[in-house]
Amino acid sequence: MSDLRFILLADGSSDKALIPLLTRLIEEKRPDIAVQGELADFSHLKKPPKGLENRIEAAIELYHGNLLFIHRDAEHEPHDARRMEIRAALGKLEQQRMIELPTVCVVPVRMQEAWLLVDESAIRTAAGNPDGQMSLNLPKPKRIEEAPNPKELLFAALRTASGKSGRRLKTLPVAFLRHRVAELTENITTLRGLPAFAALEHELTPVLAKF
Repeated sequence: MSDLRFILLADGSSDKALIPLLTRLIEEKRPDIAVQGELADFSHLKKPPKGLENRIEAAIELYHGNLLFIHRDAEHEPHDARRMEIRAALGKLEQQRMIELPTVCVVPVRMQEAWLLVDESAIRTAAGNPDGQMSLNLPKPKRIEEAPNPKELLFAALRTASGKSGRRLKTLPVAFLRHRVAELTENITTLRGLPAFAALEHELTPVLAKF
């Protein structure tokens, strides 16, 4: 079995939640590959790199992998505009011969939490109440990428799913539980119905064929 170690260059440390989803996608497409992912974290550096080009260069220099995922939330920008921004930065580095490994863009619409709204069971389990029956008011799968603030939707769903109240509800670590939702999400079939995730898979497929 061959090994694939990928690096995730993300907007922030909270986007580490993308690693389980990317791992599951790779494993489904290439079950013959052993997969391991790592977040490129520059918080320990005295002078963290600024600007996309410098951050890409630092990720390649400081982390050892054979595939680089570059994540940018689309937020208020068109999906294609973010992809073009990433590709422009990569183009400059390629001219300088700074890129020696394949790269794939990861551009969720709005923000990455949108992709964590597809598996209700994962949210309930992460909240510690897997058998709860209260409505979580999650958007329908086809409408998920239209949600204006998926982070708040996810956090609200976790609070509701927990069944807690009062002080216990106020201290519920929803930011941490976001990562548990990602680890527990198994329904990437639903994710494949989202245009941004489908674009990721479309770009990733020919890259995986080379491993």
